[in-house]
Amino acid sequence: MLLALAASVVAAGQTFTCTPTRVWDGDGPVWCEEGPRLRISGIAAREMDGTCNANQPCPDAIEARDALVDVLGGPRGTTPTGHVIVASGPMRCVSTGSAGGSRTGAWVARCPRARISAAKWSRPARSSNGIATGAITAAAEGRDR
Repeated sequence: MLLALAASVVAAGQTFTCTPTRVWDGDGPVWCEEGPRLRISGIAAREMDGTCNANQPCPDAIEARDALVDVLGGPRGTTPTGHVIVASGPMRCVSTGSAGGSRTGAWVARCPRARISAAKWSRPARSSNGIATGAITAAAEGRDR
């Protein structure tokens, strides 16, 4: 049953819970204990292989991933595939539909530590399409690091 959930994409408009267990890069996928693999809407980050779409801001891949990991409770180890293991409380998400492959795009409506999709950025800047660039900070909800 869990395997079937892992491969499914949450339908657009549906609200779902994601309890993060693993993170790949600064905008996901975030692996959820409940099954979905989440690509966070509203955040664009360089891929771990260094690539970035020309129409998106490209903060450093490692810095962006580590900032997201910090918001999700900090690193708890790594997997043999390079995913960072995290332990966070459940997040309430709203699906935007498929984000390619078995990933679900979603806005994070509630997170125990921060509003991820609307997080403050450590180096504020705007790209030509208005997307904020920089790294997420744990201070998104007024918390100091």
